[in-house]
Amino acid sequence: MAVAEDAGSTGHRAAASSGAKRPSRLLRNPMSKIALVPMIAIALVVFLGGTVWTIVYSFTDSGLLPRLDWAGLEQYDRLWSTRKWIVSIQNLALYGFASMIGTLVIGFTLAALLDRKIRFEGVFRSIFLYPFALSFIVTGLVWQWILNPQFGVQGIVRGWGWESFSFDPLNNPNIVMWGLLIAGLWQGTGLVMCIMLAGLRGIDEDIWKASRVDGIPVWKTYIRVIIPMMRPVFVTALVLIASGIVKLYDLVVAQTGGGPGISSEVPAKYVMSAMFGSQNLGQGFAASSMMLLSVVIILIPWAYLEFGGKKRG
Repeated sequence: MAVAEDAGSTGHRAAASSGAKRPSRLLRNPMSKIALVPMIAIALVVFLGGTVWTIVYSFTDSGLLPRLDWAGLEQYDRLWSTRKWIVSIQNLALYGFASMIGTLVIGFTLAALLDRKIRFEGVFRSIFLYPFALSFIVTGLVWQWILNPQFGVQGIVRGWGWESFSFDPLNNPNIVMWGLLIAGLWQGTGLVMCIMLAGLRGIDEDIWKASRVDGIPVWKTYIRVIIPMMRPVFVTALVLIASGIVKLYDLVVAQTGGGPGISSEVPAKYVMSAMFGSQNLGQGFAASSMMLLSVVIILIPWAYLEFGGKKRG
């Protein structure tokens, strides 16, 4: 009887505690939420506020200083009728497409090779990742020397006796973007390689054992099994690559300065030239708003792929 009474009292206490009203989700851990207030305020004021401020003043006729002298769509009309801006968009599209494909292919290939448990893997991983630790200014200056026709690849090969050899991409308007692409791939491939290697290391070893038992070639296993399983890894890598492409600036300034002529202009350099070179803030704000639009176009598909699929599941 005593045991039954104890069990009954315990049950009543549990029911009473469970029936007590729990604090709402908003009121749980109040100190942690208070600690987030400064960060949220900074994000709203600096990032969101700065974005709205830029968009608003892109519709003004601001010159050296911002002023609320409304000009409607005049800045955008002038922007899209300027050949320099059109060339910069074309260059960014060419560089972006080639950089995205090249970085993914080279990065995944290097990761697949390192995933075979080769000797001195840590040494090779450090070597491939090292360029990412350098700034784009340093990378641009290094590759400016490497591609210099007198001291770089062309000069070395001609010194070996091939006098007719020609490799001078930075001074050729038709292929200057490919010279920039070489430097961009050299720096950005290491990070993608590490991301892909982490994804490959998360693949269950039983999948490889099953493919070997079934006699499936390694390359077919990668294409039909491994790569589809690594879709989130590829999406993350694509977002990182795309964000770096949109803000491409340092590499161009260090290697070519936008030349020859305007053949290597990019949107970020156009913004800096308009705001601080031509002292036309309205034009720079309009170009910045168009760059923001391109970032939104990138983020929306990423958010849909990352979160939309999970909700449907």
